[in-house]
Amino acid sequence: MIAFFDTNVLVYTVTKDPRKARAREVLALGGVVSVQILNEFANVSRNKLRHEWKEIEETLQDFVEALDEVLAISFETHRAALAIARDHGVAFYDALIVASALEAGCDTLFTEDMQHGRIFHGLTIRNPFRQGLP
Repeated sequence: MIAFFDTNVLVYTVTKDPRKARAREVLALGGVVSVQILNEFANVSRNKLRHEWKEIEETLQDFVEALDEVLAISFETHRAALAIARDHGVAFYDALIVASALEAGCDTLFTEDMQHGRIFHGLTIRNPFRQGLP
């Protein structure tokens, strides 16, 4: 399995939410994120969680060191996302995550924000917080 992580998985690792342990567990498997995910994490951490910049920067560095890869968003990624949004009826920023995961060669996208079990060109959406998942 080559995993891609959505922002919500990263966010739960720094909260008191009951999903924190599961988020840390799946993140420990290793995987990939894009710069978009890191940007979204920084935004949520600052604006919703009210974390200080120093804490956000340290946490982001921890993620970068723990993950296998952080992908840039290229114009080709953008174009692929447009096609995914158009052809599959998903929101553009979700499509950008899917496009990034496909570009990275991932077969699993861990997120709670998309339909569990949905498949995009060999990429399976998995909600890691769903009951009964290993």
